Amino acid sequence: MSESFGKRFSAWLNQDTDTLERQMIEAQTREPVEGDLAEAEWKRRQREENAREEEAVARRLEALNEQKVPGAGRFLYRFLCVAVCLMMIVLLLYTVTTLPGFGGNIDPTLNEVPERYIERGLEETGAVNIVTGMILDYRAFDTLGESTVLFAAVIVVLLLLRLDAGSEQYSTLAASMQKMRTDTFYEPKHDAILQHTAKVLSPIAVLLGIYIVLNGHLSPGGGFSGGAVIGAGLVLHVTAFGFADIRRFFTYKTYQRTVVAALLTYAVTKTYSFYTGANGLESGIPLGTPGAILSAGLILLLNICVGFIVACTVYVLYAVFRKGEV
Repeated sequence: MSESFGKRFSAWLNQDTDTLERQMIEAQTREPVEGDLAEAEWKRRQREENAREEEAVARRLEALNEQKVPGAGRFLYRFLCVAVCLMMIVLLLYTVTTLPGFGGNIDPTLNEVPERYIERGLEETGAVNIVTGMILDYRAFDTLGESTVLFAAVIVVLLLLRLDAGSEQYSTLAASMQKMRTDTFYEPKHDAILQHTAKVLSPIAVLLGIYIVLNGHLSPGGGFSGGAVIGAGLVLHVTAFGFADIRRFFTYKTYQRTVVAALLTYAVTKTYSFYTGANGLESGIPLGTPGAILSAGLILLLNICVGFIVACTVYVLYAVFRKGEV
């Protein structure tokens, strides 16, 4: 007759080796029940089947990666790569030759712009953080270009690495993964430590990123750094729980709509600001009280747009490089 849990725990706590050894011997010599044998056999077969399916998918992926490109296409690809690199090298070298000498009288740093940023930045932008005021007000057009570059980089990565959903290879791989009914080829196999850690850290990372974005005009931070933190939280979540779980609230369509909406909002708001500023008109957008959360004019809205773009870009690049799809 088996002992109660309290007695077994007391034996373990008191290091009663005789009791522990007796329990181990009983467990080893116990006759297996028919249900135990059936369950063990089923688990063994499932492991073998999953192993065979994973090996088959790996072979198909390897064959897909080793597909031969036609000779003309391969030559054109190499030619264009070399041409683009040479063009960039020539342009950069030409730019270097036209730069003024270090410490010269016409050095670009010897002007009134830095003084204007420091002395009148708070008055003109309403942002306590001078760097944010410079990036999202004085040089907001540059920041729009940087955000567009991020979007273009993701599109290029998708074109190069994303599996074509209409191809025969993709259909074969999708059927194999569906048959496996698991994502263990890409995901951790029920890693309890990682999942419980992610349950705590992922929400904290996302909330911290939101805080950094919303306070970018008041303290160090902003859309770029806050968006990177939010993206890291999404990456941690998908690493722990898999793509099937994160697709409940973040899909490829979500990425497209979010980034396009953020870029358009940024472009429209700053176009209005540029137009009124260039023509000496009042924009009608209040700067608010410096130091308050609702202040600095359009900078808070622009920070949110940039944060969305960066967060989505970080996650999508990770997803595409890891699995070939979002």
